[in-house]
Amino acid sequence: MSTLPFSARLPQRLGPGEEATLVEHLDELRSRLIVSLVALALGTTTAFLLQHRLLRWLSLPLPAERRHLLTLGVAEPFLTTFKVSLWAGLALALPVVLWQAWSFFAPALGQRPRRAITSLVAFATVLLASGLAFAYFVVLPSALSFLTHYNDNVFDVQIRASDYYSFVMLVLVGVGVVFELPIFVLALVRLGIVSADRLRRTRRLGYFLVAVVGVLLPGIDPVTTVLETIPLLVLYEGSIWLSVLLERRWAARAASI
Repeated sequence: MSTLPFSARLPQRLGPGEEATLVEHLDELRSRLIVSLVALALGTTTAFLLQHRLLRWLSLPLPAERRHLLTLGVAEPFLTTFKVSLWAGLALALPVVLWQAWSFFAPALGQRPRRAITSLVAFATVLLASGLAFAYFVVLPSALSFLTHYNDNVFDVQIRASDYYSFVMLVLVGVGVVFELPIFVLALVRLGIVSADRLRRTRRLGYFLVAVVGVLLPGIDPVTTVLETIPLLVLYEGSIWLSVLLERRWAARAASI
């Protein structure tokens, strides 16, 4: 039986110019997958241990009089709690999972692409955090207030826990992902699929497509749709001007080589 400490068996990133066989690459991939799964298990366990605080935090966007959620099945309280804990565990484990993926692919890139991707990841992280904060503090309170009070003089409004938490997760994930729009636009410009000049000339078409994406996001009510679409339009316009600046920088760098 091996007596090596656990840290000694963690996957190691290859150095610059260092080569490995196919078997070694597969072994590294297996090790990184194991580390990612362990991180997911630890994140889910941590979230489950903090389940009361987590559930209470997710219910805060609801109007105060609507926060007593309903369950209809024997196993529903546990299953709903576990599902929420799993989503939270995935969020907690995401930095570890992304780091493992980056460490596996980074040796195949040069020093300059590594720095560029590192900056891009940092920018994407800021955008994701901004999207989650916007969804939690702006979109959800306004949308839930509208939805839960709509025709409440006609309906006996009771909110099922599983449906509510699914709705919240969809809105958080949906808004968080679409806040990555600048990354998508910059990638298209960097790959030469579109140019900054073309983005400016077809701005109206871009606005229309962004509005369609806003309509397709979770939340069918007009309040949620409007609140999700407005920042998308702002992000798209910002992406155009950021593309202009970066395209000039890339052209100047290419001319100096």
